[in-house]
Amino acid sequence: MRYLCNVFFIVLDLRLTKDWLSGKIAFFFCPLCTIFAFAKMKSMELLEPLMLVGTGSDVGKSILAAAFCRIFRQDGYQPAPFKAQNMALNSYATPEGLEIGRAQAVQAEAAGIPCHTDMNPLLLKPQSDHTSQVVLNGRPVGNRSAYDYFRKEGREELRKEVCAAYDRLAARYNPIVLEGAGSISEINLRDSDLVNLPMALHAGAKVVLVGDIDRGGVFASVYGSLMLLRPYERACIKGILINKFRGDLRLFESGVKMLEELCGIPVLGVVPYYKDIYIEEEDSVALATKSMQATKGKVNIAVVMLRHLSNFTDFNVLERDPRVHLFYTNNTEEIAKADIILLPGSKSTLDDLYELRRNGVAQAIIRAHRDGVTVMGICGGYQMMGQEVLDPDHVEGDIDRLPGLGLLPTTTRMTGEKVTRQVRFALNNEDTVGDCNLSGYEIHMGTTVPVDGAAYTPLNRLEDGQEEGCLVDRTCMGTYIHGILDNAAFIDYLLEPFAGKVKERSTFDYQAFKEQQYDKLADHVRAHVNLPLVYQILKQHD
Repeated sequence: MRYLCNVFFIVLDLRLTKDWLSGKIAFFFCPLCTIFAFAKMKSMELLEPLMLVGTGSDVGKSILAAAFCRIFRQDGYQPAPFKAQNMALNSYATPEGLEIGRAQAVQAEAAGIPCHTDMNPLLLKPQSDHTSQVVLNGRPVGNRSAYDYFRKEGREELRKEVCAAYDRLAARYNPIVLEGAGSISEINLRDSDLVNLPMALHAGAKVVLVGDIDRGGVFASVYGSLMLLRPYERACIKGILINKFRGDLRLFESGVKMLEELCGIPVLGVVPYYKDIYIEEEDSVALATKSMQATKGKVNIAVVMLRHLSNFTDFNVLERDPRVHLFYTNNTEEIAKADIILLPGSKSTLDDLYELRRNGVAQAIIRAHRDGVTVMGICGGYQMMGQEVLDPDHVEGDIDRLPGLGLLPTTTRMTGEKVTRQVRFALNNEDTVGDCNLSGYEIHMGTTVPVDGAAYTPLNRLEDGQEEGCLVDRTCMGTYIHGILDNAAFIDYLLEPFAGKVKERSTFDYQAFKEQQYDKLADHVRAHVNLPLVYQILKQHD
C-alpha cells in the first residue's frame, strides 16, 4: 500500500504542480487530493514542526521559512507554512476570497500548495501610527489601537483561534514550518504573546533561533535572547542559524564554536547573504534597497511613495523586465522624469491623498500627465485618480472627503465591507478580445463608480462578465486588480506606446521565474545548513 501511495503521488504531484501554477484547482477543497495527501503524509516518516524565531525583526525568518518549505517539498514531504499573527500591509487573497499576509502566500507557493487562512489566522494591517485593522481568519473584525490589542483582555479568545487554525493545518500537512514575529525576548509583551514561544509550545515545535550577523552584535543578540527566556522556553530552542553573512565563512568558524560553547545549543548553519536570488518580500523595510531615481536608455516607471503604501510586490516583476527601469519616489523632480507613473495601493487612501496634495506630488503627477506621461493607479491609487474620495462613515479615519487628482471620471465611497477575491480577466480592448486568461486579486474597501453623465470605459472584463477599472486612454487608467502586472500581456499593453524605447515584446514568464528562484533559494540554504542534523532534530519525538 505504501508503495502504491508513493507511486500515485509522484504522478499526482506533477499534476498538482501544473494545476497550481495555472490556478485551476484548490487543493484544500479537492476530496481526492486530500485523501491521497493524507496517505502520502502517513507513508513518510512524520517530522516534528519546525519553528523559526528571531533575535529581532528583519533577520530573514520569512525567507528562511520559504526555503525550508521548498526543501521539504523537494525531499518528498508535504509541508505548509504557518504564522499565527502577522503585521503587514502586503497581503494576498486566498482562492476562497479571504485575506492573509503575503509572506505566508509566498511560503505556500514555495511548498507547492494553495494558500489558506489557516496559514495566517491573524493579520494586523496598520492604518496609522497607533491603530491597525484586525483580520481574523481572513475577514476584518474591526480596528484596534496597539494598546487595546496587546491588553490581556480578549487575548485568550484570539489564542484559541490561532491554535485551532494550527491544529487544522497540522492535520493535513507535515511538517509545518512555523514563523515567529520580531524578537523572542520582548519580555514586556510575553504574557500576551500569541506568535512566538507560546505557539511553539502548543505545536510541540523544534525551535531554531535566527540571528542577523549583518547588522552586528550577533553574539550579544543570540546569547541575550536565550538568557531572557524562562528555562522551559529555553528548552524549546534546538538550534541556532546565523543569517546574512558577508565575506569568507572560514573567518567565522571560531565564532560558531564560541556560540555553541556559550549557549549550549548547536549552530545549524551560517547562511551567506545572497544577491542573485529574488523572493517577494513582505516587509516594507525592503523598499529601502530600491532605486529612487530615473535613468537613461529604458522606459522609466516611477512608483509613488506613499506613507501607507501596500502591496508593493505588485511591481516586483517590473524590476526583472529588461525594458524597464523601476524606481520609487515622492520627489517631484524625479516624477517629472518618468515615462509612466504608478500610483500604488494604500491602507489609508484619504490620508495618503491628503499628503500627496500637501507635499506637491499630486500637482506634479497632474502636470506630468498633461505633458504626455502615462498614469496608472492600482487599488488605492485608482481611488485617488478619480474626482473625489468620500468617507462619510469614517471607515478609514476622520477625513470626510477629499478631491481626487481628477484624472478619471470616477468617484469612490468608502464602505465597511471589504472585497477580497482572486479574479481572472481580459483587457477590455478590441485588440485583446478573447478568453479571460489573465489573473490577479482584489483586496479593498470602498466602491468606485462613474461620475453621473461621464463617458466611461472599463479597463478590464472579468470572467463573470463584470466590468472592472477605468480607461480614459492609453495614458490614463486605473484598476482594483493587484498582480495585474504579473501578466506579461498587460505589461506589453502598458509599454506598447513606448515602442521606440523598447526593441521587442516580453517573453518573460514571471511564474516560471518565481519557481526557479524558490529552487535557487533551497539550493543556497542546503549548501550552508546542516540538513542531516535538522532532520535528526525533527525526528526526535519528545
